[in-house]
Amino acid sequence: MTQIHSSAVVDSKAEVASDVEIGPYSVIGPHVKIGSGTKIGSHTVIEGHTTIGKDNNFAHFTAIGGPPQDMKYRGEPTQLMIGDRNTIREFTTIHTGTSQDEGITRIGNDNWIMAYVHIAHDCQVGNHTIFSSNAQIAGHVHVHDWAIMGGMSGVHQFVRIGQHAMLGGASALVQDIPPFVIAAGDKASPHGINVEGLKRRGFSSETISALRQAYKVLYKDGLSFEDAKVEIQKMISASAADAATVEKLTEFHDFIAASTRGIIR
Repeated sequence: MTQIHSSAVVDSKAEVASDVEIGPYSVIGPHVKIGSGTKIGSHTVIEGHTTIGKDNNFAHFTAIGGPPQDMKYRGEPTQLMIGDRNTIREFTTIHTGTSQDEGITRIGNDNWIMAYVHIAHDCQVGNHTIFSSNAQIAGHVHVHDWAIMGGMSGVHQFVRIGQHAMLGGASALVQDIPPFVIAAGDKASPHGINVEGLKRRGFSSETISALRQAYKVLYKDGLSFEDAKVEIQKMISASAADAATVEKLTEFHDFIAASTRGIIR
């Protein structure tokens, strides 16, 4: 049975699963859909064309599905889509997309989003990410699976953060972080492979060693960017017998090859 506090305001057009909990003084708009098992704390506003999956937990005072902070926005019915089992803590803001992109902001599954985080319009967040308190990402940012954002970090619009990458606390990121790489600094720069994180997630020593070698080729061997890509491609060919290593090296190579903002240096 749905548990909606008597002081909450839930629009009659909202689609709310039968077991959703909604706390005191929260407001749910007419175009909102909320999946089963989701809990919404007090004083939370969920508005816009927002679709929320199952078993999410919204803390008090979150602002979800608000219009994008983009001066070109003219009220188009853009969307926010949130997956399953996400934890979204106090004072987090997540906005809908814009027509200048595909019009959808997406949050995947199993993400841990701490207090005062801002996820702007058209961002694409994968699965199992961690946003530490006060992490702020601008519009059109892509955060891939298992990435970690340090507290008080800031990310420029259109930047991509690769899977299993880590951005240190109080860092400013203006270019892409390749997968598996640690970056930090007031203008973030690379600081090696996220070895401990990869070990915790079951990466073999062979794969980690290969990724460290790819990092060395890209950042330490004095090669041009184009020559580094060629050398990493050679590493992939030489690792053909180890499918897991080939997969991760290929992800590393393809990410940097697709960069439009350039990668951190």
